[in-house]
Amino acid sequence: MMANDARPDSLLEGDTIVELRTTFSARDRAAACARRLVDGRFAACVQVEGPVTSVYRWQGAVEQAEEFRCTCKTSVAGATACAAAMLAAHDYETPELIAVTVHASPAYAAWVRAMVRSGATGQNDRDVAPPS
Repeated sequence: MMANDARPDSLLEGDTIVELRTTFSARDRAAACARRLVDGRFAACVQVEGPVTSVYRWQGAVEQAEEFRCTCKTSVAGATACAAAMLAAHDYETPELIAVTVHASPAYAAWVRAMVRSGATGQNDRDVAPPS
């Protein structure tokens, strides 16, 4: 049974969070960044996907590379600090950094804000479980 705020229409009425996305050249670099962001409370959750194939133009040539995508869920208030931490973890000369504001169910958005340092309410991690 779904919680009341897990209805599909609740997303249209839900709270706003931010998804930050970047790619890394290696899975271990992506996973290390994900761990650093969650440990440092810059992000509530980071998903590492891949490999993905990226085709792009760089220094006058069309390139193709295998990359690993990080998708971070953070609060609106924490997005700038999270983006700075992501960029600090990068070895790319011009790293991809995309920010998308999204609507989330009220319970999930509240969990994200509680897990992110700038949105923390003083509760520790054991007091707030991710919504099921």
